[in-house]
Amino acid sequence: MLFADNPLSLSTQTRASYHENARNHKHMKRYSARRIEELDYLKAVMIILMVVFHLVYIGDHYVYAKQVVYTFHMPVFLVISGYLMNMSKPVPAFLRTMLWIAVPYLVMESAYVAMASVLPIREHIDVLTPAVFADKLLLHPIGPYWYLHTMLICGTVAYAVRHVAGRNVLSTVMVASLPLYILAEYAGVLSTSNALYFMSGVALQLSGLRFLQAVRPSWWAAVALAVLCATPQCLDRATIGGIFIVYLSMSLLLAVFPLIVGKARKLILAIGRNTLLVVLFSPIFTVLCKQMIPFLAFDSSRMIFLVLSTTITIAGSIAIGWVFDRLHLSPFFFGKHKIVSL
Repeated sequence: MLFADNPLSLSTQTRASYHENARNHKHMKRYSARRIEELDYLKAVMIILMVVFHLVYIGDHYVYAKQVVYTFHMPVFLVISGYLMNMSKPVPAFLRTMLWIAVPYLVMESAYVAMASVLPIREHIDVLTPAVFADKLLLHPIGPYWYLHTMLICGTVAYAVRHVAGRNVLSTVMVASLPLYILAEYAGVLSTSNALYFMSGVALQLSGLRFLQAVRPSWWAAVALAVLCATPQCLDRATIGGIFIVYLSMSLLLAVFPLIVGKARKLILAIGRNTLLVVLFSPIFTVLCKQMIPFLAFDSSRMIFLVLSTTITIAGSIAIGWVFDRLHLSPFFFGKHKIVSL
């Protein structure tokens, strides 16, 4: 046990240690209870990049930039998700957390699969049968919803192992990594590298380190990033170079964060607090924004399309969440009375 029931029954030395532990415990509770602005900021940057390069018109034009961004943007999300998923929750509370990831995932992935059988998108499904539907929904999701699918699998495995293997961080990570590796390499239901990024976040949480102790802001990261991003072999999240790119991208962005002030800071933090809504509803708007392409063809840089489409997609996704709140539907879809956080 971390604390004794009655500190007065302890020796003077032990009592002092008790109170020191109690102070540390309270400090950690305060730290975990408040939102960490730096994490909201990182999430905001990554969700903006996700939207930008889910726009086919942009991704096809800026191919190398897309390779660079795809090396780190979702790994950063997975590291943060693993770090923030509370492995100390009681079983009923943890199952509720998983339930309210699963509900929007199942609804939106089902809708996306149905849409892919009708619309001429890159992930078009020629013939939608019950077997194909079940495969996409349960095993091999399409669209951006693979991220929630990965969270559900990795989070559940890590939590189960944590409560079987005990509190040892190394044993939890090593034992949990084995079934995840089997699911990735032999069942193909998730990516090995994605699972390991999520587990690295879990390991950081269980170690007791704060995120900002492990990932330090540095302007020097820009130099290393430039070298790595100029090396095509490193543009793969599963390589050593890719791992460094993931870490260095966070380090550089954290160095930039203090320079973002005023309304710009408030805006980007608001986006970071609502990334789930953008993940869920962005496909609706990225498809609709294609209709603007003929009217913006005069812009060879495609920057006007990028800015307009990204703004519409993020604002529209959050607006849908606001509608859910106003219609009191959020408790049934998200398990919360209010999902939009501004």
